Amino acid sequence: MKILVLNSGSSSQKCSLYEIGERLPEAPPIPLWQGTIEWRGDIEEIEVKNSYGAVERAKVHFSSRIETIRHLLGTLWQGETRVIASAPEIDVVGHRVVHGGPKYEEPVLLTPEVKAEIGKVAGFAPLHNRAELEGMELIEKLLGPVPQVAVFDTGFHRKMPPAAAAYPGPYRWWESGIHRYGFHGINHQYCAARAAQLLGRDLDSLKLVTCHLGNGCSLAAIHEGHSVDTTMGFTPLEGLMMGTRSGSVDPGILTYIMRQNQLRPEQIEEVLNKESGLLGISGISGDMREILASAKGGHPRAKLAFDIYIHRLQAGIGSMVAVLGGIDALVFTAGVGENSAEVRSATCSKLEFLGLKLDETANAQRSADKDIATLDSPARILVIRAQEDWAIAAECWNLGRIESPLRPGIDKLGP
Repeated sequence: MKILVLNSGSSSQKCSLYEIGERLPEAPPIPLWQGTIEWRGDIEEIEVKNSYGAVERAKVHFSSRIETIRHLLGTLWQGETRVIASAPEIDVVGHRVVHGGPKYEEPVLLTPEVKAEIGKVAGFAPLHNRAELEGMELIEKLLGPVPQVAVFDTGFHRKMPPAAAAYPGPYRWWESGIHRYGFHGINHQYCAARAAQLLGRDLDSLKLVTCHLGNGCSLAAIHEGHSVDTTMGFTPLEGLMMGTRSGSVDPGILTYIMRQNQLRPEQIEEVLNKESGLLGISGISGDMREILASAKGGHPRAKLAFDIYIHRLQAGIGSMVAVLGGIDALVFTAGVGENSAEVRSATCSKLEFLGLKLDETANAQRSADKDIATLDSPARILVIRAQEDWAIAAECWNLGRIESPLRPGIDKLGP
């Protein structure tokens, strides 16, 4: 079965094509094809590669986000990176959907009703859900009636205890569905299972803190395989400092700014989502690589941005460990978490009291899925490559086996 995965981020679009036989492999396989779009101002940076070694890179400018994605997907069956003869060879398409709202927890086959519900909660995740709906519509135009599956980032956190999920506002908030949903759940769940594999432990025996550090950032406290707390909340704005997002701020600041400057809600949303975080403090970029380079060059605001980022990350990790009542392993994942030895080193510099002792030599060596704690560290420190696309593909494969009778043609989802 050939499964295409669309993973829409706040500043990027990732796509992968997997082929899965009668059984799921224990470790994530190399995709047949993968493509990435990075939006940098008016320019889109595209990279495409396939499992045969063909690679294409380009900087382009299209009239819309959808046209760029259309161009990317065309390389599946055209040009040097093609791996299929035509679009109809794709059996199913899986989508990462950031916010499932109060209704959806488990992966679900897309229907008009499901899409309508995803649209209703688009305001909760404005940088994501609308882009994901656009991707679903594009797939319909390109591939016709191929089955599509939504896999929800909020799903993993839906069983958090009420003490962690509820906000201390009026109780009617809780009754109306205003509570902490949490995000990055697909990757937090994958990393928890992968950590258990790497440690040779039963997942049910572990207390884990997973650090998803990309353009968006969140932590999760995972006990016995379940999310019991996380830093993001009702929207992906809460919690840690991020690339262009503020993370948690005093809500009194927002009412103050609205009164002083008479800003409308959409203007506040723009500031918090696109003009804050690393970019807002540094005035340079929301990209950690550029922040580190500028800080090393003596740029004071870049250094301040880095220091705030690390301070909030350390404080967040401490709170997650307190909720767990201890820690067996700290996991770094996603773009910054996997690739920035500087961020990992700075973060762990004050965490030895938790039993987290970093091996600086191992930390400096670039490789995925490894333990970078010292041999005598009571708790382990892991770097795990984010595998959201593979996790989504596996969910599509599983859903096909369960729900094949639900829709004509959906039997293509089965092995």
